[in-house]
Amino acid sequence: MKIYVADDYKGMSRKAANIVSAHVILKPNSVLGLATGSTPVGMYQQLIDWYNKGDLDFSQVRTVNLDEYVGLAPTHDQSYRYFMQTNLFDHVNIDPASTNVPNGMAADPEAECLRYNQVIRDMGGIDIQVLGMGHNGHIGFNEPGHAFELETHVVDLTESTIEANARFFASREEVPRRAITMGIKSIMQARQILVVVSGESKADIVKAAFTGPVVPEVPASILQMHPDVVLVGDKAALSKLL
Repeated sequence: MKIYVADDYKGMSRKAANIVSAHVILKPNSVLGLATGSTPVGMYQQLIDWYNKGDLDFSQVRTVNLDEYVGLAPTHDQSYRYFMQTNLFDHVNIDPASTNVPNGMAADPEAECLRYNQVIRDMGGIDIQVLGMGHNGHIGFNEPGHAFELETHVVDLTESTIEANARFFASREEVPRRAITMGIKSIMQARQILVVVSGESKADIVKAAFTGPVVPEVPASILQMHPDVVLVGDKAALSKLL
């Protein structure tokens, strides 16, 4: 595992963007596995900036996202499709047909999971998968205790996840109770994994995930078993690894 320590969030974002942009430059039709949440936003902003300066071309890039809420339309401002459109896709020259997010409005979510697995296979797999990490070590919506061997699947969100996401909705009752997420197996099949972490509040879980035992109770701990993981974080988030 490679570890890069940045002074702050901006530095973390720039380094992460450097790693992603290298894939795009070296392999113009790269398959990028993308993540939502506050941590990668700065990385996306940096990629957009380089695109605007003519340094990056996304015209052949293909993407797959980790997850989506069940029951949210792509136009809903809390859907992950909406997040990706507003934070990246609408600002670069990527072909909309080459961007993939699970369909949260699918009539049969289980069938949607099978379709999504096939989409990833048809593209030849993921070249680099971007991951954030929850305070309990979750990656995607793979919560503590979930089986490591699952591919894309439907999950019931935990009460703690519902509580954490309630601030983004008008009321707690509006928070979706289920989501479609790539499983640990899907994530581990990516050729490279880029983990981005920021803030002192992540220091304990980063230490547990990368120096503790590999256990389902800390989903991100499985990343210790991957042959090519890059961890990029600010000093605060990585303080207990240094």
